[in-house]
Amino acid sequence: MKLILLGAPGAGKGTQAEMLSAHYSIPAISTGNIIREALKKGTEMGLKAKSFIDAGQLVPDNVVIGIIQERLTLDDCKNGFILDGFPRTIPQAEALDAMGIEIDKVVDIEVPDELIAGRMAGRRVCEKCGASYHLEHKQPEEEGVCDQCGGKLVQRKDDHPDTVLDRLRVYHEQTEPLKDYYAKTGKLRIVEGQDEVEHTSALTLKAVEDLSLIHISEPTRP
Repeated sequence: MKLILLGAPGAGKGTQAEMLSAHYSIPAISTGNIIREALKKGTEMGLKAKSFIDAGQLVPDNVVIGIIQERLTLDDCKNGFILDGFPRTIPQAEALDAMGIEIDKVVDIEVPDELIAGRMAGRRVCEKCGASYHLEHKQPEEEGVCDQCGGKLVQRKDDHPDTVLDRLRVYHEQTEPLKDYYAKTGKLRIVEGQDEVEHTSALTLKAVEDLSLIHISEPTRP
């Protein structure tokens, strides 16, 4: 199973990626996390990324794509993977297609901007491994400490209220067009994010497994 998760920053892609990863026993691949891992390991593309980061510049598309390509060649991706945060633009999607990778499903998690702003204010991220938490919806066992690696939980600069609206604007301009790109392939499934994480998870899993469903907005009932 090869999946892409789309959605605005704060829509809950990371949480759903973790759920799908556990359900299908395939890796959830976050762009930010694999760039950090490539830097740590000193891979060819990681070193290229470092040169831009050290210069205070954004890592260009060709380097990000190279890091993604490196990651997808690892053994744990043989049975599939979940891409969270990639592609972000039409050119990145075209580059993924050019790799010859056949994506099975693209799930777009839709949440209104005003709800996202509230969610992001409470989000915390492990500064060591990148695991994501929330002050209300996904608390760690020990306050301020990552369950997975014991790292310190921090609020990213990107999640500060004064930057959230700008991030959403960029998403609508650059990433949202991917919905049309993948709709044309018949692989797009739209999930309306719910108030309860478990309801969104149920809908996301249903979207992946049911070929006939295109737009899913009601939680699964027992």
